[in-house]
Amino acid sequence: MPFGQFNDLVLHYEENGPAGAPAIVFANSLGTDLRIWDGVVARLGSALRLLRYDLRGHGLSEAPPSPYALDDHVGDLTVLMDSRGIKNALLVGLSVGGMIAMALANRRADLVRALALCDTAHQIGTREMWDARIAAVRQGGIASIADAVLQRWFTAEFRAARPAELAGYRNMLTRMPVEGYVGTCATVRDANLTDIAGKLALPVLCLVGDEDGATPPGLVEDMARRIPNSSLHVIESCGHIPCLEKPDELAQLILAFISKHLKENSHV
Repeated sequence: MPFGQFNDLVLHYEENGPAGAPAIVFANSLGTDLRIWDGVVARLGSALRLLRYDLRGHGLSEAPPSPYALDDHVGDLTVLMDSRGIKNALLVGLSVGGMIAMALANRRADLVRALALCDTAHQIGTREMWDARIAAVRQGGIASIADAVLQRWFTAEFRAARPAELAGYRNMLTRMPVEGYVGTCATVRDANLTDIAGKLALPVLCLVGDEDGATPPGLVEDMARRIPNSSLHVIESCGHIPCLEKPDELAQLILAFISKHLKENSHV
């Protein structure tokens, strides 16, 4: 389990594949950790360099006091990629991870060759919604909101057919530090990437589950319309976390995107 000190913060990360290979970097969503990408990573083969990490306050990374600004998350990933010598990567971001990906691409174009934005948007929710969630977690803990979160994460079919996995993902959510959760709620609350979305000058694949309860298809479609060089794919029978519910399809979409847009670039 690799750990590193980045910006006075210990981050947990995992890296697979040859050092000189084309790089894909993954950024997870609020309430999850790098393990959500296991199924996708297993399906991408051994010819790619794959970097995953736990956001600050998530997984095995440190959880400093909240709130966290989007710049904090972007700074963490920037230093991590610089330390690993990764440039021109395909950056795959889910939910808040997609916001981090867009902001990093705008700040450091040398690090990002293309984006795959999964179930995310230029602006998610309202200040009132996020303030209410932060207050609920402060009062009753993450467990008090877990069932509602899982309903947004997964389709009813998934929740009914795979109860053991659902229980495991609930554990992942409820066992994370409260400071990490509410700190990153504040990140999403305060982030507005509308201007940045319109300035992105690189290939962008926008993905969304057709039953996503957190960033519905209409919201993701609106984001895709704002990004000049983007394409949109709706994943059927899928909620907010396609890397868990539809890892085969997500891996194939990523590989097709690489083949279409980045094949001739030796660094992805």
